[in-house]
Amino acid sequence: MSWFKRENVELDTSGEKKVRTEGLWVKCEQCRQIIWKKDLEENYNVCPKCNKHFRIDARTRLSYLYDDAKYETFDTNLQSTDPLKFTDLKPYAGRLKRAQKDTGLSDAIINAKGTIYGRPVISSVMEYSFIGGSMGSVVGEVITRAVERATDEKTPLIIVSASGGARMMEGVISLMQLAKISSALARMEAAKVPFISVLTDPTTGGTTASFAMLGDLNIAEPGALIGFAGPRVIEQTIRQKLPEGFQRSEFLLKHGMLDAVVDRKNLKAYVARAFEFMMPN
Repeated sequence: MSWFKRENVELDTSGEKKVRTEGLWVKCEQCRQIIWKKDLEENYNVCPKCNKHFRIDARTRLSYLYDDAKYETFDTNLQSTDPLKFTDLKPYAGRLKRAQKDTGLSDAIINAKGTIYGRPVISSVMEYSFIGGSMGSVVGEVITRAVERATDEKTPLIIVSASGGARMMEGVISLMQLAKISSALARMEAAKVPFISVLTDPTTGGTTASFAMLGDLNIAEPGALIGFAGPRVIEQTIRQKLPEGFQRSEFLLKHGMLDAVVDRKNLKAYVARAFEFMMPN
């Protein structure tokens, strides 16, 4: 993707004025068209030419979801203790500090509460730019708290997934989060509180293998990559060529793995209607 940023007018060697346009235009990776950045933002960060849904950060997603872009966050002070003192190319503790500085978040998740068309809704939204949205002990705990709060308050829940899966730097501790969140969701189901899972690009690994596929409704954005193992790993395992569009949301909808594929601009209205059906006032 090419990003261009506008700077001051300059003079070239011939004395003619030149204007840099960096930061004002974006090239769509799918249709290769150049898009005015403001037009892209006004269109919910969806390409107006080919409908490609660009990845967006958690705060932007929350602003699209809640009435007047207003919401209250909670469970914001949890941070990983680096239980394994893990080091690969660089120490895990260093990766955490860098991600926290770059995103302004303590980990790859934001819990929030606000209203959607006047109805109180709790949401847990993943941040992919924080170590690939990976799910470690903090992400698991924060999502579990959102589930438990929604259950106690009898308030509908939305979890928006954008993740590469379980966080390898925390080993089996990260894998324990799959069972932890799933157990909380089972208690929520028994209490008859609705839960909608929204899967975005990408939703893979342990996230897909747990809560992302446990919603009363499982909804995906168009073109989202959704799966457990990656296509390359699967092809190497089964030694066969995978079909066109494999692991994309439209393919999963066609084969019964999803309930709906919904454009980003229609998502708010869609979940509002779904909650009205599942939990009438």
